[in-house]
Amino acid sequence: MTRISALACGVWLAATAIAFSQDRTQETYVDAAKAGADFAVQGEYQGAAGPASIGGLHVIAQGDGKFAGVLYAKGLPGAGWDGKTKLALTGETVDGVVRLTGTNFRGTIQGGVMKADLDGVALEYKKIERQSPTLGAPAPEGAIVLFDGKNVDVWQGGKLVEGGLMGIGTRTKRKFKDFTLHLEFRTPFMPFARGQARGNSGLYLNDQYEFQILDSFGLAGENNECGGYYSFAKPKLNMCLPPLAWQTYDVDFTMARFDANGVKTRPAVTTIRLNGVVIHENYEIPKFNGGGGLADESQSGSIFVQDHGNPVHFRNIWIVEE
Repeated sequence: MTRISALACGVWLAATAIAFSQDRTQETYVDAAKAGADFAVQGEYQGAAGPASIGGLHVIAQGDGKFAGVLYAKGLPGAGWDGKTKLALTGETVDGVVRLTGTNFRGTIQGGVMKADLDGVALEYKKIERQSPTLGAPAPEGAIVLFDGKNVDVWQGGKLVEGGLMGIGTRTKRKFKDFTLHLEFRTPFMPFARGQARGNSGLYLNDQYEFQILDSFGLAGENNECGGYYSFAKPKLNMCLPPLAWQTYDVDFTMARFDANGVKTRPAVTTIRLNGVVIHENYEIPKFNGGGGLADESQSGSIFVQDHGNPVHFRNIWIVEE
């Protein structure tokens, strides 16, 4: 190798090292106390939108003091929003103050308070922390406790993490047919990641029907986002809370039925609540969408939580067989 080519190779290697060092898409936090200033700003805001109305706001951290925002008319999703009127915002931290802009909108966030002007109307929203109404729901009489923080004995390949939470990539040893399921999950804070790379896992019913788990806070609510039946059905509403908030899936599931000749006479049906709000009601599942351990709708199956490379954690899981 000539001296020139060696120098060129050295420059290329140095540039490559810098590029890799600047790739922060895998930067991940599971402890809110260590998540930084952007995490403290990110979240839900609600308050007065003029003298006689209420509005809501989602602020989504995107790394290095940059933010996306969604302004909702009449309240937050699941808490007054009219389901259609919203305004996209962008934001950036300047001299310790987050400044938000959008069409006919100018606002700031400081000390947990957003103050803004929208078409001459003064807005003042305060940061709030909503919780699912079913968070911490105790297992009812007759329920099978799948995880209570003590052990993962009923899970195949299950693992305890953070001294009392359950990690991903595990399925129940026991198989189920018709049931009611309660499960609590928490996605990590990954401010530089986007889309499917941001807090990805999945809840598989019957070990073959995937309902997405993802940090979809502030997104549109597509079929590949939190609450969606992956690739098939959007949730009725994006009820995803911010990352590191504990969230709930409450599921009523009836497996598909077949006649004596093996012909399907009724599809699997489910009603699902995400954080207490119905996002699928009596949804007839057209077919399995892959990724689980089962591809036969006539068979009972496990509850499976997918490992997609992100530290999504679980707690308080129980099931009632019908």
